[in-house]
Amino acid sequence: MVAMPAALAVTVTFSVAGANTAAIQPTVDSFRSSLGSLNPNTVGSVGSGRREINWDGVPDSLAAPNNLPGNFFNVNSPRGVVINTPGTGLMVSANAGLAPVEFGNINPSYPGLFAPFSAQRLFTPLGSNITDVSFFVPGTATAALTNGFGSVFSNVSLSLATSLQFFDAFNASLGTFYVPSIAGTETLSFLGVKFDDAIVARVRITSGTQILAAGNTASNLVVMDDWIYGEPIAAAGAATPDEGSTALLLGLALAIMASVRRVGLVACTNPARFFQRNR
Repeated sequence: MVAMPAALAVTVTFSVAGANTAAIQPTVDSFRSSLGSLNPNTVGSVGSGRREINWDGVPDSLAAPNNLPGNFFNVNSPRGVVINTPGTGLMVSANAGLAPVEFGNINPSYPGLFAPFSAQRLFTPLGSNITDVSFFVPGTATAALTNGFGSVFSNVSLSLATSLQFFDAFNASLGTFYVPSIAGTETLSFLGVKFDDAIVARVRITSGTQILAAGNTASNLVVMDDWIYGEPIAAAGAATPDEGSTALLLGLALAIMASVRRVGLVACTNPARFFQRNR
């Protein structure tokens, strides 16, 4: 499989910021509609439509003050994503009555900064503002691709600081898109990007410039709510995201070696065909 070059990727962006859920709901729903109907959380890919994560299905035992396993939404609740961070862990905020809500377990002032889009839980990486989302055929270890991804954010107060960066199956960037900002606290922002084909293997989310911590009350602390993305489909023949360019170079080298007997490199309008035997 040959991934589409980033320069050829066609995208449609859905972007909005507002004071509450009602202010961003129409744009979120438009992004949902662009991806198709919501699929059940079952093993295997249905090939079209979308899946969503709103964090409220996470068991209390895996929510604050406890960490969330990064493979929860591929193994325990199969939705085809595995989550990583260069930080120290991942956390879903607690339900009321079990622990302080909206990451008040980390700092008691945080519930005054953040608000949920779909009540009542939120999500954040710990020890970092970076979250990596890799796609798999739901419930399996098979690498997958999606045609779009979007996230709701809370408390995006600084422009050009919160973003989604998309990568193809060979770890080449498909572009970085910035989440809209808005003044105030307990605000909501949404960014969704839809591609014209399923070419996205990984999304890197940068959430503001600050890290949630007991002593940190700085501005532009950002957390996430709902994730919405196109149904992950098998990336047949593609490398997994961390194999990236090594696999691509090896594949090209093998093709050259196999072509030493009178094989000419020709121009081709089909990007999957690089070599053709002379006749």
